Amino acid sequence: MKTRQIVTAVSVLLPLAGQTAFADDAKAPAPWIDTLAIHGQLEAGIDANFSSPSDHLNYGQLYTDRATTPVLNQGLLSVGRPVDPKATDYDFGFKVQGMYGTDARYTHFARLFDKTTKSPYQFDIVEASVTAHTPWLTEGGVDLQAGLWPTLLGFETIDASTNPFYSHSYIYNFGLPVKEAGANGILHLTDWLDLYAGVVAGNQTIPGADNNGSASFIGGFKVTLADGNFSVLALTHYGPENASRAVKPLSASKYNRAYNDMIITYKASDAVTFTTELNYVREDLGAVQAKGRIANAEGYGIAQYGAWTLSDAVTFNLRGEVFADTRGYFVAAFPGSLSSVQLLEGYTPSISPISYGGHNVYGALTAGVTYKPALPDAYSAATLLIRPELRADEVMSGPARFNAGKNRTAVTAAIDAVLTY
Repeated sequence: MKTRQIVTAVSVLLPLAGQTAFADDAKAPAPWIDTLAIHGQLEAGIDANFSSPSDHLNYGQLYTDRATTPVLNQGLLSVGRPVDPKATDYDFGFKVQGMYGTDARYTHFARLFDKTTKSPYQFDIVEASVTAHTPWLTEGGVDLQAGLWPTLLGFETIDASTNPFYSHSYIYNFGLPVKEAGANGILHLTDWLDLYAGVVAGNQTIPGADNNGSASFIGGFKVTLADGNFSVLALTHYGPENASRAVKPLSASKYNRAYNDMIITYKASDAVTFTTELNYVREDLGAVQAKGRIANAEGYGIAQYGAWTLSDAVTFNLRGEVFADTRGYFVAAFPGSLSSVQLLEGYTPSISPISYGGHNVYGALTAGVTYKPALPDAYSAATLLIRPELRADEVMSGPARFNAGKNRTAVTAAIDAVLTY
């Protein structure tokens, strides 16, 4: 693509946005404008529930919540310029991404294109951020980011192409923030230790449209050892997250939510990788009991992943998870297309979410295959992933929750396809 064409494309597509990964270029540095990249991605799938639930919902799942209904989860269009990860001097970049599809129901920033349609197919700005590498403080320098971005916490991501499965874990759905807006920095203290710190408006809120007007903070560290084969990433997002209008006469800014997440990754060989995710989330304003006393809500869990590369085209993936919801505060289902964002902004949803209350412990086991077929030479720039999976969920403790509260178990079979170009 010629320089003039790239500039024209950027000027047209800049409002749309980018989260997909950009490949590193090991060649000699190119002129800045020649490193701009435009990518697209499509994901579609279906998640069949063997119980044929009467409410047509896969309870405990969000992005794959519509039982036995084919959907276009996301169409992504991204434009950006990545910061060179090997840069030793100043380097600058940006990333912008727009998304259309059913996933957008759960990824909106409050008051940012969040109620433009009542359809389950919605538009969202996933990311719009600028980044910089600076040679400050240490030999590794400091990476800076400002704007809107998907959360730094968690193993699974909004970008479907980076996940091992079509369905998401309980931790991803209910134990983590979704997106953040503000500024953050990563200090590369040594060649094996990075320190993270940042200030954000909150989970899925932006400055000037925060649902409670109070800031949240993110911070943590990453340790990388054994030539990159072993790593630990531990991050916290802490601050008020309730909407002020929803908790009056209480002050939302006085009650905090703490998202805590740790990811331990061990690459046992070129073909085998194990990842453990530990999660703890606590909400100060979990419930208002008799005589106005406040009750905390807690959720905590562990997810274990295994990935076995069988060939260039086939990878077998396994995920086992246990997640406890102490007051039935976190795990829920959202029958309405706008239920999630209406709750985020503090309004009573037009179609009420399903949240049962009480103490529950959920278990889930998911097995799947990622098949990456070779494409014709004419489409060599594209990548196709086909991912069938089989998932079994169980209420290990507490009342039944699946199939409109009738069943303690749920078995689903799903398949999706992700085309990146």
